[in-house]
Amino acid sequence: MTFIVACGGTGGHVFPGLAVARELQRRGHAVEVWFSGRDIEKSTLGSWGGPVFLTGARPLSFRTVLQVTRAFFRCLRALKHKRVDAVLAMGSYASLPPVLAARLRHVPILLHEANAVPGKAVDFLSRFAALTATSFEETAKWLPERKVVCTGLPVRGDLTGQPRFAEIPAGLFTVFVTGGSQGARRVNELASQALCLLKQSGVDDVFVVHQCGVADEARVKAAYAAAGVRAKVCAFLAEMGSAYASADLVICRAGASTCFELCLLGNPALLIPLPTAVRNHQHLNAAAIARCGGADEAIQSELSARSLMRYIQNKKDNPITLTRMREALKTLAVTDAAARVADEMEKIAGGGGAA
Repeated sequence: MTFIVACGGTGGHVFPGLAVARELQRRGHAVEVWFSGRDIEKSTLGSWGGPVFLTGARPLSFRTVLQVTRAFFRCLRALKHKRVDAVLAMGSYASLPPVLAARLRHVPILLHEANAVPGKAVDFLSRFAALTATSFEETAKWLPERKVVCTGLPVRGDLTGQPRFAEIPAGLFTVFVTGGSQGARRVNELASQALCLLKQSGVDDVFVVHQCGVADEARVKAAYAAAGVRAKVCAFLAEMGSAYASADLVICRAGASTCFELCLLGNPALLIPLPTAVRNHQHLNAAAIARCGGADEAIQSELSARSLMRYIQNKKDNPITLTRMREALKTLAVTDAAARVADEMEKIAGGGGAA
């Protein structure tokens, strides 16, 4: 069979999409990945060994109507010249042109929603899909009268089985801070200030791995250096598996990919949802993970550097609590999510059809 996986936009859509693409490829299918053409997508090309098509999709607004229209016709022309058995779209604005073009060409469509509450794209496009796959069970209530199945969120396979960073001395409590592949200004500020305060209070057995984005890299490095905090600071961290393997505690946003990576790897975490996330979806993601006891949620507006310092200190001083959190997280892990989505692709291609 021949499949298209449209997974452009952000790392949270790209990495799960590529996980499914690799699974389909492993099963002997021909797979083409459709990206929108953003820079974040380029950094993932090395992990994908198949063909790529750039749609030119952009977030829909009054200013981008022409670009989005061009992207739609570009997708339409691409589908005209190939026989495609089904299209998988992973959500976000990057799904709009491929899904509408597939609908017009009568190609079966599978949508995947990563977050606990559907984004605008999936909410709108689900009416054209043969099926919508979700990461969280509770997402179904947001999609009434749609055909929905919970598959979990595919997580990139290169995260598991990775070694700790060799430069981290044995015996140090390691905190991994990440706001996502592009960083998060407020998370960077709070975490770096908290860890510097912890050092100033006399705590010297802590190491920090901090993925902070390009804009804050110099600032975060300087802060740790001035305070004498031992740290590995990167704008973008390619070795995410080693970062998780090194971490005793993770401080991060609550994007769906991050949440499911934490579950798969059993990393206790403090989740700080992005307050401006559409439909407050990061809060709902965090709440779903926190309910199992494997993570805590902090409201950004209520969090200070000093309260975060106390939180880190508390977790460091209570290893039994961290062990319980690890065990709780693994109860939510969906280790075969990519295979489940691939199964659904084969089903709709074999006899499903567009809704």
